[in-house]
Amino acid sequence: MKVLHTSDWHLGQNFMGMSRQKEHQAFLNWLTATISRQNIDLLIIAGDIFDTGTPPNYALELYYNFLIDAKEAGCKKIVITGGNHDSVSTLKAPKEILSKMDIHIVAGEADEETLIPLKWNGKTEGILCAVPFLRDSLIRKSIPKEGSKEKEQAVAEGIKRFYLDIYKKASKLIKDNIPIIATGHLTTTSAKTSDSEREIYIGSLSNISASIFEHFDYTALGHIHRPQKISESVYYSGSPIPLSFSEANQQKSINIITFEGKNKTIDILPIPSFRALISLKGDRELLLEQLSNISDKESWIELIMDDKNPTLSAEILREFAKDKGLEILAIKTHRAEKALKTEENDTYTLKELDTDTVFELRVSKEDNLDSQTLTKLKELFKSIVSEIEI
Repeated sequence: MKVLHTSDWHLGQNFMGMSRQKEHQAFLNWLTATISRQNIDLLIIAGDIFDTGTPPNYALELYYNFLIDAKEAGCKKIVITGGNHDSVSTLKAPKEILSKMDIHIVAGEADEETLIPLKWNGKTEGILCAVPFLRDSLIRKSIPKEGSKEKEQAVAEGIKRFYLDIYKKASKLIKDNIPIIATGHLTTTSAKTSDSEREIYIGSLSNISASIFEHFDYTALGHIHRPQKISESVYYSGSPIPLSFSEANQQKSINIITFEGKNKTIDILPIPSFRALISLKGDRELLLEQLSNISDKESWIELIMDDKNPTLSAEILREFAKDKGLEILAIKTHRAEKALKTEENDTYTLKELDTDTVFELRVSKEDNLDSQTLTKLKELFKSIVSEIEI
C-alpha cells in the first residue's frame, strides 16, 4: 500500500494583496502527475485545504477539479481532514457526493466517522484514524471560572484522550498484521515553526508531546508549514508553497509511505518551486546591489532595511525595482536598528501584517501596562480571535 501525505494547501490565500492561484494550480498539476507516476493508493490531506472559511470561487474550483483529476490518475481513496483555517460547513457541503467516489471528508464535527478501513479488492490493507483539527468544544467540558492555564491543560488532556480512545477502537478492528495510521492538525513540542502559523488554541498550547502518537504506525500531521520529521513514525508534510517570507528558503515536500504489512519505508519527495520568494537585508546601497542581481522577474521580494532615512530609501528602492521589472511586496525597517518610531517613518502597511502583529504593535505603544495586565490582555485577545476564526 502506498500513501501520500500532504497538508496546508491554503487555497485562496491572499498574500500581501497577491493571489496564489497560479502557484497552487501548478502544484496541483504536479501532485496529480506524482499520484499517477507513484501509483498512490491513499491520499491524505491533513487540514487547511483552504486559507479561510469562505474561500473564493477559484479556490473551490481548484479543489474540486483536483479531486476529479486525482481519482482519474488512479488514486483509490482520498481522505481529507479539516484544519483550523477550514470551515466545517464548506468541507461538509459535498461530503455525500464525494463519498460515492471514495473521497472521505472529516470536517471536525462530533458525530463524524473517523475510523476509515483501507480496503481494496476485498482485502483490508490498514485502518486510518482520520482526526481533524480538534476544536476545544469537542475535547473538553467548560468549567466555571476556569483560567487560561486550566483551559490549556484541559485541551491538552482532551487531545491525548481522544487519540488514545481512537487507537483502542482501531485496534479492535485489526485481525491481520496491518498498519494503523493517524492524522492530526496541531503543534507538537518539538516542531519547528514558521511565522505564518496561527496559534490554534487559547494560550500558547504547544506542549502536545509526540508520544501520544507512539502506538500508530504512521501519523500524518498538518498545521506546521515547515516539512519535518518528529519521530520515526510522526511527520509534518508542511505546506506545498511558502506561505510567508520566513519560509522563502525552505525546500517544500510531500511524504510517500510504502507499507508491506506494518513495515514501512518513507520517502520525502521535493516539490518544485513555482515562484521564488526572496527576502533581502541591508542598507540602501547593499539592497540596490542585491536587486540588480535578480533575474527572475516572477519573484516576489521583501526588503528589510537598516537605514537612517527609511522613507527616502524605500522610495528609491521601489523606483529601482520598477525600472527592472521586479515586484517588491514589502519594505520593512530592521527592528533591531530602528531608531525612529514616529508614524511617518513606519514603513509597514496593513497588508504586510497579520492579526497578531497588528495587536503586538498597538500594545507596544502603551507605556503604562504592567506585565500581569499585558499577559491577561494578550490571553483575552487570543481567545476572541480564536472564537471569531474558528
